[in-house]
Amino acid sequence: MSPYMALIDRKISAWMDKYCQGLMRISLAFIFIWFGMLKPLGMSPEEDLIKNTVYFFPPEVVLFVLGCWEVTIGIGLLYKPLLRVALLLLLIELPGTFLPLIVLPEICFHSVPFGLSLEGQYIVKNLFLIGAAFVIGSKVAQNNPLLQETEA
Repeated sequence: MSPYMALIDRKISAWMDKYCQGLMRISLAFIFIWFGMLKPLGMSPEEDLIKNTVYFFPPEVVLFVLGCWEVTIGIGLLYKPLLRVALLLLLIELPGTFLPLIVLPEICFHSVPFGLSLEGQYIVKNLFLIGAAFVIGSKVAQNNPLLQETEA
């Protein structure tokens, strides 16, 4: 690599390092607020999947609670003092999003175990959301001077 290209590469990497955390946090917040708001409004494309997975509770209660939970996560991701709470709520919720893979395999797969249906793909993408939460969480202490270790 030429010195000029190496310099450009370092500058782009430095820019990404500086801004990727915030961009990831904001985009994750946007996803949770948007998808969360759809649930109590009866506009969520995953409404039937949720109703069939959590069939032992009244669907309107499940959709309302889940929607509020997701909006709360989104707001917490936007408001830095609530970031730890938002990440905790996110990590509590996301394992439950994989339940349809177990409870409703006939809907999530067209060929078990790798032939995911559209619903199955929608669920598996949550692995990325978990990864994004870990990336955001990995920097929480670094951004808080009170939590940084001091050298003695």
